[in-house]
Amino acid sequence: EIAGLKVLRIINEPTAAALAYGLEKKKNETIMVFDLGGGTFDVSILDVGEGVCEVRATSGDTHLGGDDFDKRLVDWVADQFKNDTGIDLRKDRQALQRLYEACEKAKCELSTTTETEVNLPFITADATGPKHLTMKVSRAKFEDLIHDLVQRCMNPVDQALADAKLTPSDIDELILVGGSTRVPAVQALVRKLTGGKQPNMSVNPDEVVAVGAAIQAAVIKGEMEDVVLLDVTPLSLGVETLGGVMTKLVERNTTIPCRREEVFSTAEDNQTAVDNVVLQGEREMARDNRVLGRFRLEGIPPAPRGVPQIKVAFDIDANGILNVTAKDMATGKEQTVTITESTNLDKKEVERMIRDAEQHASEDKHRRETVDARYQVDSLAYQLDRTLKEASDKVPVNEKARCEQLIEEARRLVKDESTKKERYNQMASDLQQALHMIASSAYQQAEATGTYGGAGAYGFGAEQGRTSGGDDDVIDAEFTER
Repeated sequence: EIAGLKVLRIINEPTAAALAYGLEKKKNETIMVFDLGGGTFDVSILDVGEGVCEVRATSGDTHLGGDDFDKRLVDWVADQFKNDTGIDLRKDRQALQRLYEACEKAKCELSTTTETEVNLPFITADATGPKHLTMKVSRAKFEDLIHDLVQRCMNPVDQALADAKLTPSDIDELILVGGSTRVPAVQALVRKLTGGKQPNMSVNPDEVVAVGAAIQAAVIKGEMEDVVLLDVTPLSLGVETLGGVMTKLVERNTTIPCRREEVFSTAEDNQTAVDNVVLQGEREMARDNRVLGRFRLEGIPPAPRGVPQIKVAFDIDANGILNVTAKDMATGKEQTVTITESTNLDKKEVERMIRDAEQHASEDKHRRETVDARYQVDSLAYQLDRTLKEASDKVPVNEKARCEQLIEEARRLVKDESTKKERYNQMASDLQQALHMIASSAYQQAEATGTYGGAGAYGFGAEQGRTSGGDDDVIDAEFTER
C-alpha cells in the first residue's frame, strides 16, 4: 500500500503453492507442501478437492534454507584455500562475494551431477603474486557438509503431521517448493519422512508460489471460478476469564474465515461493566499468553452474579483480520475491537509460543485445575449462601449453623491462593452435600405441608446448573465490578 498498490488479499507461500497444484485435482486428496527456500523452511498439510483448498496444519524453521547450505560450502572451500595459501578469503569482502556466487553455482550443479569445480582465477594476491582458486567438490562431500542442516527438516514435518492428526501414509501427494528442494539429499529425506512417497515437481519449484498467487488474484477478479482457499489460525485465540485463565474460542489451526461465539456472565453482584482482554497463545493462564487487545462493555443492568448474559463473538475474515464483539443480551449494547495482527505473526514467534506451551504443559494443567477448583468453591459458596437465605425457615437451626460455618471457611479458602487443589475439591464436595441437604429439608417440609415449589424455588437450581455445565452454558468471566 505504501508503494501505491491496493492489497486485496494476503496469502502465505505454502498456501499459494498448494493452490497452484490444487486446480487439477479431481478427487479429495491430502497434500504436504515442503517449502525450502533461500532463508526459511515451511511445511504445510492441506486437503484439496473439488476446487477447495483447506490448510490443516503448518510448521517450519525460520532459520533454515539454501543460504545456510551455501555458507557451509563457502566455509569449507575457504578453509581449504587457507590451508594451501595461508590466506583467509573471508577477510576480503570482494573475494568473499565472488566465492559465495561460485559456491551457489556449484551447489546447483551438484543437484544434477556428482562432481563439479569451483574455479575463481585471480581471487586474491600476496607478495608472491596473484592467486587462483581451483577446487573440485563432490556431491558426497557437499551432502556431508550440510547433513545436520538437512536433518533439521525432520521436526517441523513431524510437528505438522501431529497437528493434522495424520501419519505419513495418509499423505496422498508431496509437493516440493523452493530451489533448495532440488538438492538430492533433501529429496531423499522427504521420501524417507513420507514413507517412500515420490515428490511432485511438475511445477517449477521456483515459480510455484507466484503461480498460486496469480491464481488467487484471478479468483478475486472473477476470471476463475470454483476455487475456494481456506487458511488456518497459527495460534489459539480467546479471552481472559475468572481466575486469570484463558478460555479459548478459536483453537489453533482452525480454518479461516470463521466465527465462534460463547456466552459469559458476571462474577460479582450488581456488576455494570465488563473488561474484555483478547488473548493469543497456547498456555492455560492468561498472563502467559499474548494480549491482542482490551475493551470495555458498560451499561449492564445491575443483577446478581451469573444472571447477565454477555455474548462474546470472534469473527476472522479471509485476510486473518479479527473482530471481537461483546454484546449484553438484555440491553443489546455492544462493543467491538478490530485486530489486524492475529494471523500474521512471525513464524519464529509462533514456534516459540508453541514450544513454551509444550514445555509447561504439565505445570499449566495443574495451575488451571487448581484455579478451576478454587472458583468452583467460590461459586458453590455463593449458591449455598443465597439458597440458605431464601430457605432459612425450612432448614433446621443446627444445619443452618453448619452451613454458615462452611460458607465462611469456603470464602477463606478462596482468598488463600496457596490452598492445594485437593483441599478445594474436598470443600466443593462438602458444599454440594450442604446444598443437597437444604433441598432435601425443603422437599420434606413441602411434602408435609402439601406445597411443592421444587429446588428452583429456593434459588439454587439454575445457578447450580451453570456450575456443572448445564443447559445454560454460561461461563463466569473475570469481569471486574465497576
